[in-house]
Formats: sequence, C-alpha cells, structure tokens
Amino acid sequence: MTAAVAAKMVDVDHVEVVLANNDRMTLRVGDTFLKIDADQTRTDVEVEAISMAPVRTPEILWRKPPVLALGALPGRALGRLGEPSTASPAAWAAAGAAIRTLHDAPLPPWPGTSVDQLATRLADECDWLVASKILPLDVVTHHRHRAETVLRPWTPVFIHGDLHVEHVFVDGDKVTGILDWSEAGQGDALYDLATLTLAHEEHLEDVIAGYGVDIDRDLVRAWWSWRCLVVIRWLFENGYGSPHQFPEVALLRSQL
Repeated sequence: MTAAVAAKMVDVDHVEVVLANNDRMTLRVGDTFLKIDADQTRTDVEVEAISMAPVRTPEILWRKPPVLALGALPGRALGRLGEPSTASPAAWAAAGAAIRTLHDAPLPPWPGTSVDQLATRLADECDWLVASKILPLDVVTHHRHRAETVLRPWTPVFIHGDLHVEHVFVDGDKVTGILDWSEAGQGDALYDLATLTLAHEEHLEDVIAGYGVDIDRDLVRAWWSWRCLVVIRWLFENGYGSPHQFPEVALLRSQL
C-alpha cells in the first residue's frame, strides 16, 4: 500500500458496508473499496479480468489476501434493479457499446460454465422453488421451459458474467467503468446483455443499438428467466430478505 493511498484511507469519518453476505463483503472507506472474499479464486479471476478487459475498470490499489483494494469509479450506477432508471437512452446505448468491446476482445484463458452445469443448476433451483412454495408451480414451469432454450451451443466470448445494472457506471451519456469482475470468463454474449437489462426491458433496444449487432430477443428473455430462477435461493440464504420482496420474484410473476 502506498503512503498516498494510506493517507487517503485515514482521512475518512466513516466506513460504509456496500455488500455483505456469507461469501464476501465490500466496504467503502473514502474513495477506496475493500473487497474481502473467502474464496481467493474469485479474487484471482477479478484481478486477471481487470487486467485483460478492454473497457474502463476500477484501479487496483493493492491486494493483501483476503482483501483487494480498488479505487472508486466516477459517475453513478446506470440504474437499480427493481427501480426505474434515470439514465438517458444514450447512456444505455453506451453501455451496449462497451459490452460489444468486451465481447470482441480475446478470450480469457480460464473456461466458463458448461451447458450441462447451467442445466443442472436450473433444475436444482426450480426443484427448490417448487418444494419451498416460493412461486406457484405454473410460474416455475413456464419460466423453466423458457429458460431451457438458452441451453444450446454458442460461440464463447469474453463475458463479465455478473453485469447487472448496478455494476455499470456512467457520467452523463458516457460509461466511466464497470465493476465486479469475479464472475468473468468465457460464455454466451447474450447472458451479459440479458443481465444488464433484467427488469429494464424498456432499455433493451437502446442497449442493442449501442451493441451494434442484431440479437435474438427471445433468447435474452430466456436468460432473464434463467437468472431469476437460479438466484432466488442464494439471495434468501444470504440474508437479502423475504423472497416475496425480491425484484426477481416480481418479474417472474409479471411475465407469466
């Protein structure tokens, strides 16, 4: 840690808990984010992905396992899950362009999640949702059938892997950076586009316009279903509240 960074961290009056669950925690101390992760493999991926990504990313200030220190990005998040985005259509298009730049980059050397792994996870989570009675059987069945359409061969690209709307920062109509690269790897390009536009369907066309290539919108919607179905148990078990309050549950119900 440099003296300048240390001084900057000392000159603060509080510590903000940005994220806390059973796996990891993120603290904000002034303009420094401290990511504490029990699984250093995820941190290894994040550091490597940041070094490879051809888009703006947070500056790596220092690393002392299990802590990774990152600099803050300027601007603000493109939006929040479950809330209307106040960002302009041009900002959403800029996000699409940034994603295209990432997807056109050379593949990272580590493999992504296989179709068989995705299928197993989908089946396990749907079984849990039905057994737990979190959602009615017809809702789970409908979205499971739709989600299964993503389980097909694709040409792998360099994906972010967890590109939800709060991880993309913008200032006006420009992207100032993309956060949280621990899930990066080889994968389906449409997964990133779907994750970004989850619960923000009104901006899907803006993102596609910036991406610059026409895409299969039905597969994007299928990835919406897949992501919502597989994340609910994790959110519940990691203390994010009642599943009935999750935006993912509301989205599944609304799109029956």
